[in-house]
Amino acid sequence: MRTLSRYLARQIVSATGLVLFALLSLFAFFELINELEEVGRAGYQLPQVFRYVLLIQPTRIYELMPIAALIGTIFALSRLAANAEFTIMRVSGMSTARLVLVVLSIGAVLVAATYAVGELLAPPAERLARQSKLRALGAPLAQQFRSGVWARDAWRSPDGQIERLSFVNVARVQPDGTVEGWRAFEFDRDFRLRAIARAERGRYREGEEGRGWELTNLVETRLPLVAADDLQPTAARTQIVREALRLWPSELTPDIFGVLLVQPERMSVVALAQYVRHLSANHQQTDRYEIALWNKLFYPLAVLVMMMLALPFAYLHVRAGSVSLKIFAGVMIGVLFYMLNKLFSHLGLLQAWPPAVVAALPSLLGLIVAAGALYWIERR
Repeated sequence: MRTLSRYLARQIVSATGLVLFALLSLFAFFELINELEEVGRAGYQLPQVFRYVLLIQPTRIYELMPIAALIGTIFALSRLAANAEFTIMRVSGMSTARLVLVVLSIGAVLVAATYAVGELLAPPAERLARQSKLRALGAPLAQQFRSGVWARDAWRSPDGQIERLSFVNVARVQPDGTVEGWRAFEFDRDFRLRAIARAERGRYREGEEGRGWELTNLVETRLPLVAADDLQPTAARTQIVREALRLWPSELTPDIFGVLLVQPERMSVVALAQYVRHLSANHQQTDRYEIALWNKLFYPLAVLVMMMLALPFAYLHVRAGSVSLKIFAGVMIGVLFYMLNKLFSHLGLLQAWPPAVVAALPSLLGLIVAAGALYWIERR
């Protein structure tokens, strides 16, 4: 039985690898055709195009692994069934439960590989791909609003209490993490405006003096604190401070601004968790990023679900459909699963469903369908 299990594992892994390579080649070809339209703009030439397409491939591996596992498992099992090898395996004592255990053990290895690619390779490669392309094109990052990017910052006391709040607006975020057109509106804990600061550009620094943004050509307007009900003339005046260079202490990091460079669904779990924590600490909406975080946790497990969905195809007689027809059915199932993932993500965001439920529901539905199909085959 151990020999049969190893043989089955080799067939499934080799078929999955072949399908994954074919899908990657297809997507890389389409991406190459799409990028050729921008060749010639600024410094974006063919070497930069090939570099960009190559760096995108780890993300594609992560995204396509469940579909590749589904089609590869269907192909391997259908080929064994067509050659009567699967019938021999069943006669030799391989029960449905044993087959499920073998497939799950193979799937566990693929799940671990998917997690590794999605956490260690895909996010930095995706970021580097976007940075190299934007640098070649000489373009800043996409802006959230016409005025640029807005973020909320806070100064905290040693015991963690918020002492001052600052709403930071940067006109442009460059691919290397520097910012241009810095504006900061500082409020005290009673939400009274205390200062307005402007700077030409900023670069994040972290050293002995602390961490924050090193701002160039800073102009700060400091407002006096005047009681709202005080109608008497005051000697307090507005102060304007000009500095060529100043370190602006801040909880904002380039990674927070870098969220604009990589889509939430393609960030690592650690980066998403940090950003969700930052948004929560500043009382901002976290729904989209929480859904993306839970999707990152559950998506690799979809490899197991897809392989379970492929098992019933092994029990279909060859006359019930050719291998190509079964593969086509697998492609349709994969597309349907992908669409369900996107659909539930948008519905969860609109309806404010719990993020964990939104992320787990497509896989749970697929698992129920797979279990139902296996039960029907066993009862038939």
